[in-house]
Amino acid sequence: VQLVESGGTLVKAGGSLRLSCVASGFVFDDYAIGWFRQAPGKEREGVSLISRGDGSTYYADSVKGRFTISSDNAKNTVYLQMNSLQPEGTAVYYCAASFFGGTWNPKLYDYWGQGTQVTVSS
Repeated sequence: VQLVESGGTLVKAGGSLRLSCVASGFVFDDYAIGWFRQAPGKEREGVSLISRGDGSTYYADSVKGRFTISSDNAKNTVYLQMNSLQPEGTAVYYCAASFFGGTWNPKLYDYWGQGTQVTVSS
């Protein structure tokens, strides 16, 4: 089982990035996928979720209107388009898979990627 994130880099405030999460080793359609982030000295927080089945999407209030999550099931890949990035968005971004379904509780996620660093300069 693998989840591999990519796309993180250094970007200026106001800029955009698209993160990718490629899954392998499990039945992708059976799992909800979540994006989480963890900044230095802070707890891991949920950013966005996409449910299995109907593909409903959910966003943390802090990113609503700026981030978009999407899924390409044929490629077992979930994307996180991040626009209007701000310095407070600097963190390691992780994708995770949950058989339980769409949830903000990281303890209910079965598989995690290694993370990709996003740094937003002011």
